[in-house]
Amino acid sequence: MTFEPYPFEKLNNLLKNITPNDNYNASALTIGEPQFETPQFIQDSLKANTDLLKKYPKTSGEVILREAQKEFFQKRFNTQLTDEQIIPTFGTREVLFNFPQFLLFDIEDPIMAFTNPFYQIYEGAAIASRSKTIYLNLREENNFKPEINEAELASCDLVILNFPNNPTSSVLSLEELGEWVKLALKYDFVLLNDECYSEIYTDSPIPSLLEASVFVGNSTFKNTLVINSISKRSSAPGLRNGFIAGDEKILEEYMKYRTYIGCAAPLPLQSAAAAAWLDEDHVQASRDIYKRNFEIAKEILGTDIPKATFYIWLKVKNALDFTVKLYEEYNVKVLPGEYLAREDGSGFNPGEGFVRIALVESEDKTRNALNRIKECLENE
Repeated sequence: MTFEPYPFEKLNNLLKNITPNDNYNASALTIGEPQFETPQFIQDSLKANTDLLKKYPKTSGEVILREAQKEFFQKRFNTQLTDEQIIPTFGTREVLFNFPQFLLFDIEDPIMAFTNPFYQIYEGAAIASRSKTIYLNLREENNFKPEINEAELASCDLVILNFPNNPTSSVLSLEELGEWVKLALKYDFVLLNDECYSEIYTDSPIPSLLEASVFVGNSTFKNTLVINSISKRSSAPGLRNGFIAGDEKILEEYMKYRTYIGCAAPLPLQSAAAAAWLDEDHVQASRDIYKRNFEIAKEILGTDIPKATFYIWLKVKNALDFTVKLYEEYNVKVLPGEYLAREDGSGFNPGEGFVRIALVESEDKTRNALNRIKECLENE
């Protein structure tokens, strides 16, 4: 198998011979990793349960974690899940990589579709599954929502959406998500929404695909799945906890597959994760920080405040040139959009002309970095 280098590796190669201006403190706005302390109550739960290290964890997850995740989903999305409709996972990256391999293994010449730009693990899963790829381009003129081509979707076995979206920050309404559920049923493909940014919203809560599934009458979640994680929600990416939920017939077989992978989370981590899933106050505190950062960006750069995520998808003349100039002259790192996307069959790369800015720092650091970006834009 041959995989593309990750965007951050490409960025390092782009900047490796560049000496940044040391009149400025280094600022990296590249990675979607919250730069805030994991809430103390989560850390305390982890420390208090180290005695559980003597036990093997269950692949299906402990009762305390499954119940916490189901309670979160019920309160947040007003959607009840049974034990058969949810599997705790070791974060979501491993699911995004191994679930397509499980699902598509027995299909001859499988076809995957996913949003473009995308989280690169989708592409890795397609390569590992020997799948043909169809890109669902996110274009500015369509408000960065996926283009629907029913003729192409009719051939798909698996479609991965990512809303709220990384990197464009676009969202889909309950009705729009419901239309995708209808398409999954009409053409009998499995539809998975990566919802890892669902809790980082700036105003109204963002709907889940499973919420939309019930909305359009698919209360058993046939062909419909979601994943979610506490990495962004709880500033705890190192805790590695998430879940996959939805169609229980698919999950029953996927659960068997997972018993062979050996990716069950250690019990102290499960206890800490359960505490995190059950608490909402700390999440609201994070949302307030990210919204304030967006307000600062609007003030300095004139950008709109997105409905969700902590990313700005900033339009520039030439993303590669801008990234080099910004680093060399202002000691700020951002990520070129073309590193997060691929050319489609017509040679169009929807990431060209954009850079992704992750607003995951404190207010002061964010303001300082954005002022430098503004100056670079003015001298572009």
